[in-house]
Amino acid sequence: MNSRERFLKAINKEMPDRAPIFANFTPQVAEKMSEHLKIPYEEPLDSMLASRASHMDLLVKLGNDAVGITYCAPKNFPTRTMENGLIENEWGMIFRTVGLYNEFHSYPLANAETAEDIENYKFPDPFADGRWEEAEKTIAKYGKTHGIIADLETTLFETAWYLVGMEKFLMDMMMEAEYIDPLLDKIQEIHTYYGKKMIEMGADVLWCGDDFGTQQSQIMDMGTFQRYFKPRIKTMFAEYKKVNPDVKLAWHSCGAFGPFVPEFIEVGLDILNPLQPLATGMEPENLVEKFGKDVVFFGGICVQDLIPNKSPAEIDKEVQRRKKIFGEDGGGYIVAPAHNIQDDTSVENVLAFFEAAKK
Repeated sequence: MNSRERFLKAINKEMPDRAPIFANFTPQVAEKMSEHLKIPYEEPLDSMLASRASHMDLLVKLGNDAVGITYCAPKNFPTRTMENGLIENEWGMIFRTVGLYNEFHSYPLANAETAEDIENYKFPDPFADGRWEEAEKTIAKYGKTHGIIADLETTLFETAWYLVGMEKFLMDMMMEAEYIDPLLDKIQEIHTYYGKKMIEMGADVLWCGDDFGTQQSQIMDMGTFQRYFKPRIKTMFAEYKKVNPDVKLAWHSCGAFGPFVPEFIEVGLDILNPLQPLATGMEPENLVEKFGKDVVFFGGICVQDLIPNKSPAEIDKEVQRRKKIFGEDGGGYIVAPAHNIQDDTSVENVLAFFEAAKK
């Protein structure tokens, strides 16, 4: 059974020869793993979602059964470094590099109040030249041998607060500020096009997402989720299925978002990710009991403690345990870390994860 056959069986809740693997790295991990394997380092893509679609040759070599694709910045507006060292992307978001990560420096819609503020803002052009070149290359190389996962994370909520600022956006939703619906409508329009395009290109899974959970609870109440997000997600899911009824729709939300999962299932969710192990209520037994008949599980291997801090033997034991729990109903599990593997993880432990996952 090759990687593509294995992946397609799992997402259709059939039993493959083993659960397929899909891991992602931060650039720092990709660099040291490339050095260890003595292969050329692949620079990250120029995309807001680069970590989920970069370093694919390296990850396939290590054992990934699927590859990631996403949209990239266009040729006429690549992500650029400004004179003062700040970084600006095509959405107008400005970042400062702090340690290993880029952190927000300023939010382009921090003063938004009215619908007119949204109408006057210059959003990215979905049809810009060069946006799909990297995705096309990846599909041409791996489309017949591996699963294709199209990444559309930051689908609504996260893109909105990236533009406005989280504190302001959360408060303004409570106050039903005039600009909220027009902003979410515009983001929905752009991401509906991106998702449909990637499905047309051949995606087997469209991986959407917004982080609706903290470590202990949901980041907003159910009423707010149902008012602003659930109807839009339902509409987007329906549009995606029109392009290909067989495409599988995944949702990523870090944290404890268990109470929202039935809402997603109701509107058509197929795959649940990332199953953050140390978040409240996200224990594998609990998830399987509540949602195992409805969804495929994707993720669930801890990057907060297990992979960076435990021994290879402990990693192996826990990966096998979770594979058994998530996949014992006859399939339906993609083995994956619950987030990108971080730079606090040794080469030895990265290799231990892949060896455990391939058993």
